Amino acid sequence: MNFLTDVLVFVGVFSVLVFFHEMGHFWVARLFRVKIDVFSVGFGPTLWSRTDKKGTNWRISAVPLGGYVKFFGDANEASTPSPEMEGLSDADKAACFQFKPLYQRALIVAAGPIANFVLAIALFTGIFATIGQSYTSPIITQVLPESAAADAGLQPGDHISSLNGFDIDTFEDIVSYVRINAEQPVVIEFDRTGRALESTATIGFIEYSTPFGRVERVGQLGIGGTERKIIQRGPLEAVWYATIETGNNIVLVVESLGQFVTGQRAFKELGGPIKIGEIAGEVARLGIIPLITLTILLSINLGVINLLPVPMLDGGHLLFYAIEAIKKKPLGERTQEYGFRIGVAAILTLMVLVTWNDVTSLIDRLASP
Repeated sequence: MNFLTDVLVFVGVFSVLVFFHEMGHFWVARLFRVKIDVFSVGFGPTLWSRTDKKGTNWRISAVPLGGYVKFFGDANEASTPSPEMEGLSDADKAACFQFKPLYQRALIVAAGPIANFVLAIALFTGIFATIGQSYTSPIITQVLPESAAADAGLQPGDHISSLNGFDIDTFEDIVSYVRINAEQPVVIEFDRTGRALESTATIGFIEYSTPFGRVERVGQLGIGGTERKIIQRGPLEAVWYATIETGNNIVLVVESLGQFVTGQRAFKELGGPIKIGEIAGEVARLGIIPLITLTILLSINLGVINLLPVPMLDGGHLLFYAIEAIKKKPLGERTQEYGFRIGVAAILTLMVLVTWNDVTSLIDRLASP
């Protein structure tokens, strides 16, 4: 029953995020009068569809691991230009994505990830304006012996202001930064009874087992904070702080991805649909607010990942458009074709890797007594 719940929660949350992402492309494309042939949540065989008055076929497809908007003039879901475009009439060209000005194409492509960030801001805003912004003050109330914090000379009562130049406003900021920087050096700036001080340390780490038997390895500084506060935000104030919170999380996601590229973090830490489903189900059982918070974080991750400069992703298209802007002409068809092939290979390799991580973790869990 728990497994079924995890699957349903994962499909529901991910479908919502994909819908908003693709709706970002859709809205801006409609704004620039681009004809849209298909709007699909999911890939593969169609489970349900209907065609609206403007000729867009709305679909729910069988594989709920993504989605796409297919514009008029696209050869496929990846918006590869159709070889039949040149034979279009002037009226058809006016409605074709591939014949739109460069800035319009770039805005249409960028609108998907931006929609994910806007969704995160909107959900954060709703929480901050209703329940309030809950946080823990970045004032240390406990220092573990023989920890990185103890080695750095930190004491209860110290107010941490930054870690390696990353501004700290809440204790949650400390946790977010430390978790993804295990065994990395850190410069700690803090205030002690009105004096601005600085110390250095190497972040430690701990390993623990989740309720599903997965071993997680995270950074640990060795401090505790217990000064819990809730601030009720007004509507405009909530939007401002929601935007700041979203921006901070975007930075953390980018830094985390950079650590995989540089080798600071192992690829075995990456998880795929099974891991995300487990986490989603686990969080859903904690309540609606934790589930909304997870949705926010997944939306931010989806937006950032789609901006990576990999062909097939939105970031790959934007990279091609940037080159087009510099060269004053589009990349050749063969170059784009090879680029998309490389992008497909990279994405498939990543999917195989994260699925392998999920499956081996699942096998280990089932084999353990």
